Amino acid sequence: MRISISQPAYLPWLGYLERIYLSDLHVILDHVPDGKKSMVNRNKIRTREGWNWLTIPIKSKNRYSGIPIKDLEINNESDWKTNHWKSIQGSYAKSNFFHNYSKYIEQIYNQEYIFLKDINEKLTELLLKNFSINTPLIKSSSLNIKSTKSQLILDICKHFDTQIYISGPFGRDYLDMDKFNDAQIKIFFHDYKHPKYIQNFDGFESYMSSLDLLFNCGDESYNIFKTTSINNLK
Repeated sequence: MRISISQPAYLPWLGYLERIYLSDLHVILDHVPDGKKSMVNRNKIRTREGWNWLTIPIKSKNRYSGIPIKDLEINNESDWKTNHWKSIQGSYAKSNFFHNYSKYIEQIYNQEYIFLKDINEKLTELLLKNFSINTPLIKSSSLNIKSTKSQLILDICKHFDTQIYISGPFGRDYLDMDKFNDAQIKIFFHDYKHPKYIQNFDGFESYMSSLDLLFNCGDESYNIFKTTSINNLK
């Protein structure tokens, strides 16, 4: 069993999707508090000038109060959904494959949301489907595991009898390697090598939302985003 664990993300980037693709199971870490540098409510899109953030406003009383990510409420005082969709249209309407996917994404932005998790789930599911990624997803909030930090990751791995844990590169900074070795769990640090492809503006900007590749390359996106072979994890 190979598993990966990540906090939910808004319009996730390619490395996020590849880590799920490499896994037999992906755990969405939704029961922990949000961090100040997280991507749970923001991501980048390509623009003529380079790139721009799209950020969903969160109610300030919720953001860093220690409540779980799954309970973060959106601040709907501004018309952020219309603004985000107009920004996406403005950046990608002339992309080769924008109209293959635009109506489905627009439908998501036309719905009402109270909690951040709801739009994140819909957009992530849409991206996984269009990148042909079928890895099962499970929420950490359903597991009733109370530990934190490295021990939390280890306990989730043990819960699923994991042989390989696919970690993000920053796992090197906080994972207790000795405890994983004692549990006979191998750690694969996922250092994503971002591919280059033709974008709809001159030059190339990496680390955009996965929408960027999808709108520019369509069905070929599945073959382009994979930079790591599953065989490397054996």
